[in-house]
This record gives sequence, C-alpha cells and structure tokens, in this order.
Amino acid sequence: MKVSEYLKKGLKNFVEEKAEGSSGECKEGAHRVTIFLKREGDKIKDCKFNATKRCKKLLAITDYTCEILKQRGEVPTKEEILSFFSEEKEKEKMENRADIALTALKQALSG
Repeated sequence: MKVSEYLKKGLKNFVEEKAEGSSGECKEGAHRVTIFLKREGDKIKDCKFNATKRCKKLLAITDYTCEILKQRGEVPTKEEILSFFSEEKEKEKMENRADIALTALKQALSG
C-alpha cells in the first residue's frame, strides 16, 4: 500500500492532546512521535499517538503500528510494517520512520 492511500482512509489513532495511559516518545531531527497506551491488566486496551504532522510517512506508519497492536496484542515487526507499505519508493525514509515509531512504542510498553 502507498502512504497516500492509507492516509485517504483516515488516521484512526491520532490525537491532538495527550492521551491517558503510559507513553513513549522518540525524536529524530524534525520528527517526533509520542505513543500512548491504555492497559487493562496485562492487555492493551487502546493505543493512540501524536506526531509532527509534516511527515506523512511517520503518521501512516505509527497509525498502522497502533492498529496492529490493538488487533493482535503484539508489536508488529519492522519488516511487517515495511511489507505493508511495500509500494513506497523511499525505502530508507520508510525504514527510518518505522524505527522512530517502534522506538516510541517500546518505550510506552516499558513505562
């Protein structure tokens, strides 16, 4: 899928304000993402995120990552994320944005 196609469907997990629950953040240059996790016992009840709006790749990747976590209860691999967005041409940028999203998610999970 292309990032533009994913974004046309709408972001399901983006929030403007800080959400309730544990959080993790990753910054790299102008890119920043914060992921918020709401738990019930050992289970993830919800996953939301806030990010700089100028990077569409980061928005799409983080939203997809939250969706997979909510659906399956497990963190998607970087390879799985890149495979989902395999139609994107800028592979290095996609890898970088996946690293940013996964770093923030891992921090939120450990918090």
